[in-house]
Amino acid sequence: MWPPELPPLPALTRAEGEVVDRYLEVLDLLGRINPSRTRHTYGGLRAAQTLVVAATGLRDALALMYERGEREVHSGTLAQALRVLDGERRARKVMLPPAEASG
Repeated sequence: MWPPELPPLPALTRAEGEVVDRYLEVLDLLGRINPSRTRHTYGGLRAAQTLVVAATGLRDALALMYERGEREVHSGTLAQALRVLDGERRARKVMLPPAEASG
């Protein structure tokens, strides 16, 4: 049995696609750093070190959009792309867990 087919990604410029990819990378790293969801410092340390590089990549992707004249962010389209790429689950890892689950 095949997994359900994902909805198609919306049409994005190359620069928009890069912003989405770099944003998700930053989210993933922040989730690994989140002290309310981790048990070991080493993994958080490594993720924090990598975050510097990822944030620079996100900045560069946004700068490229601006340089190419892409001055508006089409938030609805980008949100759709983030949802298709599992952004909601990934963003939840950055949030605090429910109070009954922490401790």
